[in-house]
Amino acid sequence: MTFRRASIAVALLTFFIYAALIASLATFLSLDTVQSLFSSPRTLHAIKTSVFAATLVVFIAGLIALPAGFALSRHDFAGKRIIDTMLELPLFVSPAALGAMILIFFSTSTGIWIQENLQQFVFTIYGIILAQLVAVLGVAVRLCKAAFDEVPPRYDEIARSLGASSFTAFRTVVLPNARRGLFAAAILTWAKAMGEFGATITVAGTIAMRTETLPVSIYMRLASADIEGAVGAIALLIGVSLLVLYFSRFITSR
Repeated sequence: MTFRRASIAVALLTFFIYAALIASLATFLSLDTVQSLFSSPRTLHAIKTSVFAATLVVFIAGLIALPAGFALSRHDFAGKRIIDTMLELPLFVSPAALGAMILIFFSTSTGIWIQENLQQFVFTIYGIILAQLVAVLGVAVRLCKAAFDEVPPRYDEIARSLGASSFTAFRTVVLPNARRGLFAAAILTWAKAMGEFGATITVAGTIAMRTETLPVSIYMRLASADIEGAVGAIALLIGVSLLVLYFSRFITSR
């Protein structure tokens, strides 16, 4: 067997591992289960909460990740390597640990003051948003940086030499050329926020019809031995995520 065939075989094996797991859902999935799932107010609330939180998180993360990613891509400054390394924190620290760190912060005097005088986060939808933001922000900055790295620095240097300010060069030259990578970054960040579980359940808890996202709904259904409901929620989450990711690949490949 040639190396080419061996590598293709390994790629197919990887695909079939995940395909087999998805196909196994059909064992417990029926038309009645799907109908009852979509007619359940609890499921509809979990969908709305997940979509709303993930969309808002992408917007907030974008406001931070765009300038931060551009700074890391274009400029050298003190502490750049430390910041660049810190962005990997959500990748090697478990989401549950990130959620625990958030809870510990809100147990400090500063965190207690924030919750008492500004906004309550623990066991609220704001906790869902905060937990998801902490879990995806580092990845969003990293993806934006990668998108800006694809644009040659001489483009914005030429724009500035022609009289454009740094912000004008960023807005009119860099952003349009990096738009596909940034769009893919937004989609991937949204998908990761939709599937976030560990930090969310640690900070916001498992309050039905209040802090119940789709991943939390899956956990709660499994905990109550509602296997069919959990399978339906899993299939829904996978379907939405794969559809969004496929759409992202389609747009960026054009």
